[in-house]
Amino acid sequence: MKAMIFAAGLGTRLQPFTFNAPKALFPVNGKPLLQRNIEYLKSYGIQEFVINVHHFADQIEDFLKQNDNFGVEIQISDEREELLETGGGLVKAKDLLGDKPFLVMNSDILTDMPIDEFITFHSQHEALISLAVSDRESTRKLLFDENNKLCGWKDLRNGDSIIENPEYKQALAFSGIHIIDPKFFELNTFEGKFSIMKPYMELMKSHEIYGFDHTNYKLLDVGKMESVPLAEQWFK
Repeated sequence: MKAMIFAAGLGTRLQPFTFNAPKALFPVNGKPLLQRNIEYLKSYGIQEFVINVHHFADQIEDFLKQNDNFGVEIQISDEREELLETGGGLVKAKDLLGDKPFLVMNSDILTDMPIDEFITFHSQHEALISLAVSDRESTRKLLFDENNKLCGWKDLRNGDSIIENPEYKQALAFSGIHIIDPKFFELNTFEGKFSIMKPYMELMKSHEIYGFDHTNYKLLDVGKMESVPLAEQWFK
């Protein structure tokens, strides 16, 4: 399975570090986030990566070259001209991702979730998309029925929502890790710069999108400074 790591973001919540460097190179206990996630996915046998770049793109490319790509194959999806957000970035990288299901992960997420179990879950459910989710505090939640099938989204800050099935059973936070069948590209109708959640909200009405609950495992968004002390405690 190939993996795509989103590393193009501006990382405004990690300022002042990101005034001079990309957030993907933010160090936790001396090891940059991007390196940690390449090594994490590599430990589950993933050997082929696509990494998108925009903010201080040269620094990411130089870092990878200096470390011989950490022993894996890496292709760069170049967004220097325009930052395309998660959905647009994924569509731009389409030709690099191949014709088999692939994993997508944000560079600023750290977790010990078992990727092999996630891949098995995706395969067993014959899903178009599988979303890693957990029961934790978050301003936005995804809504699932009793079978863990996606049926909505809710913003807890302002009450905005998109709900396909009002009889949903649980609200869980998205962990920034997903497995996507390449059929997604044929079904997606969005273009340019857009959030990946937009097509997901459309496709849940007619296709199989499931949530993989990894609540019992660690998950930390290190895209904000207040998370750093806990990240350094959890991830040595």
